[in-house]
Amino acid sequence: MKTQLTFFSEAEAPTANLKASRSGTFLDNMSLPIHRWFRYSAGFSAQWVERVLDDWQIDSRHIVLDPFAGSGTVSVVCDTRGIRSIGIEAHPVVARACKAKLSWATLIERFSAFAEQTVKSAKLSPAALSQYPSLIQRSFDPDSLAVLDSLKTAWFSLNDESHESELVWLAITAVLRACSKAGTAQWQYILPNKSKANVAFPDIAFRRQIEMMKLDMRWMQNRVKESLGEVISTDARHCSDSITHKVDAVITSPPYANNYDYADALRFEMTFWGEVNGWGDIHDKVRKYLMVSSSQHSSHDKLDAESLLSLSMVEPIRKELTSVVHELSRVREMHGGKKNYHTMVAAYCRDISLVLHQLRRVCRKGAKMCWVIGDSAPYGVYCPIEKWIGELALAAGFDSYTFKKLRDRNIKWKNRKHRVPLKEGLLWIEG
Repeated sequence: MKTQLTFFSEAEAPTANLKASRSGTFLDNMSLPIHRWFRYSAGFSAQWVERVLDDWQIDSRHIVLDPFAGSGTVSVVCDTRGIRSIGIEAHPVVARACKAKLSWATLIERFSAFAEQTVKSAKLSPAALSQYPSLIQRSFDPDSLAVLDSLKTAWFSLNDESHESELVWLAITAVLRACSKAGTAQWQYILPNKSKANVAFPDIAFRRQIEMMKLDMRWMQNRVKESLGEVISTDARHCSDSITHKVDAVITSPPYANNYDYADALRFEMTFWGEVNGWGDIHDKVRKYLMVSSSQHSSHDKLDAESLLSLSMVEPIRKELTSVVHELSRVREMHGGKKNYHTMVAAYCRDISLVLHQLRRVCRKGAKMCWVIGDSAPYGVYCPIEKWIGELALAAGFDSYTFKKLRDRNIKWKNRKHRVPLKEGLLWIEG
């Protein structure tokens, strides 16, 4: 199939809105320079990170670590302040997006030239839509997919693994959802059976994204000279060997034990780029490298609850954890889906313990940590996650922990499965 493609000139592309909101939710990051280049729902406020760094008096003498870096909120904030940072991220696409964000110091002229060459090459690239799996074909109008496919083909032909090449990769990736007619559920799950009202034209969206990135690069380069952030694409449960310097502070938000499949969040983007062909590929490509936080993960790995409960890593919370796991095992028989929440919760605690022991190895004595966390109640069985993480931190060698509630959760969803009140808050760990 060959489709006539139309690309807007740079002068015709809409100017990006540079308003920089500083309020306290993750969504507000999407109006902040650099942060807004790629939307990833699992995140927190850049403004909050700034406040923590101020309170802890973290400056250029220190190193900040985020073992669940996501799309790089901590790293970008540290860059704006000339602070060295290390981000650990196991999801390959998220880690790649984070690395691309930290390429903001790239010469703008080189980035702009690469983007323009991509557009020129795309005009000469016939679209091949039949190559795409059903998820992609159902999520785009043919003309829109043809433009995106030509941009992808052009990018592959020009890719030289340079910073400017990765920035253009990020620009294409960032506009996919805006150009898709498919709806998006909570936590970025794509819904091809539901159509949305506002769909962007790919040529306009790509131009707009490039212009926004150029403006943000100029904004950042006028303030600091270089990125001091390092992103390591590895598993936080086994990350200490990859970190060569002691760190002074940890700011992070681990996956919540709420059955959200983090591996599946960017299946849409991975399918477009040909990295997976369907949901069945996700486990081997992504999920097995992430800590367990969903029943899909524990079910796929055929985890055994009693074996998990016998591990030394969960010994500090074994009595309470065992009670919860056994109750979940009993309650699941009363539900049609019989989800493996019992093994998920046990494996989650094991993995959190593994991460904490890794952090103890890389943190200086007296280091401070802050975790944004939420509790859980699968099948209505309450799990005091903040308490368990705190106790596991003490067992790993940290000195103390305190928890501060930020907000209530599970109070607005019309389809919630239980009435157990949940919360989100900050877990402060020292030592």
